[in-house]
Amino acid sequence: MWYLDSGCSRHMTGDKRKIKNLKRNDQEFVTYGDNNKGKILGTRDVGGGDTLEIKDVLLVEGLKHNLLSISQLCDKGFKVIFESDYCTIH
Repeated sequence: MWYLDSGCSRHMTGDKRKIKNLKRNDQEFVTYGDNNKGKILGTRDVGGGDTLEIKDVLLVEGLKHNLLSISQLCDKGFKVIFESDYCTIH
């Protein structure tokens, strides 16, 4: 399951199974809203085929959720529509 996050500036996951053929990066960190940091292990695209492909998803050590950045989706040309009980991405 992925969560849409309006406060998140980048797409990220802590689930190594979601990332195939990881491009390693052990030099950077992300900063969370509480000012704690998470180590970026690498990046890769996820999805594709019969599902939406999301580019440049960060694999962050210890992250417990899969987060999609609403602002990054919009910057890439996707349209994010919120209804009272669901959300769609086009």
